[in-house]
Amino acid sequence: MRQFLIFLLLLTSLFGSKVETFRWANGESYLVFLERNNLPVKPLYYNLDKDDQLLTEEMRAGIHCHMLRDEKQNIKQILLPLNDELQLHIYRDKNSYSFEVIPIISTTKTEAFTLNISHSPYYDIIKATGSKKLAEIFVSSFKYSLNFKRDLRKGDTLVMIYDQKYRLGRAFSMPILQVAMIEMKKKQHYIYLNSDDRFYDENANEVEGFLLASPVRGARISSRFTKRRFHPILKRWKAHLGVDYAAGRGTPVVAAGSGRVSHAGILGAYGNLIKISHNDGYETRYAHLKSFRRGVTRGKYVKKGQTIGYVGNTGRSTGPHLHFELRKDNVATNPLRVVQVTTKKLKGHEKEAFLKLKKNYNESIELHLKNKTKFVKLSIPDTTCYFYNGGECAQDRLY
Repeated sequence: MRQFLIFLLLLTSLFGSKVETFRWANGESYLVFLERNNLPVKPLYYNLDKDDQLLTEEMRAGIHCHMLRDEKQNIKQILLPLNDELQLHIYRDKNSYSFEVIPIISTTKTEAFTLNISHSPYYDIIKATGSKKLAEIFVSSFKYSLNFKRDLRKGDTLVMIYDQKYRLGRAFSMPILQVAMIEMKKKQHYIYLNSDDRFYDENANEVEGFLLASPVRGARISSRFTKRRFHPILKRWKAHLGVDYAAGRGTPVVAAGSGRVSHAGILGAYGNLIKISHNDGYETRYAHLKSFRRGVTRGKYVKKGQTIGYVGNTGRSTGPHLHFELRKDNVATNPLRVVQVTTKKLKGHEKEAFLKLKKNYNESIELHLKNKTKFVKLSIPDTTCYFYNGGECAQDRLY
């Protein structure tokens, strides 16, 4: 009901108003943004609880934001996306401003393209699509299983099928790879995203990468990664930017990948926390630990699989478990969707389900190969009209 009322407010207030689209400035903090726009910092920051204050620190440079002004140029509403699921909503109610966290309304499209290699998959994907994200996803997917430099030949073919989210007609967030294929020396090589959010090859083997499948051996997943979760107790939208592994107090926790410890100590709701910095801008976090293994201190280099601490219940935790996070350039990402290394091979019913999924994926690949599907970039006009009032156009909409 609350969101419906907000939508009505937007609908009725857009006439005579203008929506400005802007990018979040590099290095700008949320507080500086409020002060620069003459917005009251007490109700919009200092009166917020600690969780919401921490959320405001998730703003990232380059993100498209929207600001609605009335005919007198007074700010009426602002939407500041935190990730691809949640956004900060600042709005004026009579003579005061309020703050809330609400879901992002978006649509997801499954897209695909094929291309013939002339230089390298990375270079050719960027040339064909203009997207470094797509190029990085494709190359990293085969990074540990194929040698492009040695085995790739000019004229070899690749296909990529992925999900892309759109907000206000613009692509946003990282594309999610569904299936990729590259043909080298007349042999096709595949990678598939399975229903368990992990990647497998055509033989139902989990694809090799730099992370262990789990930092707690034998533990079950009690809570998965999500950027959009309605908290049953707090009755508001929150994100769970990691994966929780339920295990008994004192269960060893191992480093998911080799790297250098950048933090080992208490940090707010995390409780006892270890941060490990890895190559390529990756960082893993291990929270709620009972204690650290002796010698695991800041600056210490640890190897993949090495015990670094023990499962506990410190910080904001309702029971013994490990909260595991993976960040890329300080942006939280789903650890289960990052290429991992494990000996897991699907069997039984899991393999049967995967083979059905694989069959559907392969049929799609063959169809795109047959049609020589080209990448199509969505054409976005500078001004999109959604609402009219006597022939007058409200220049954009927020959501």
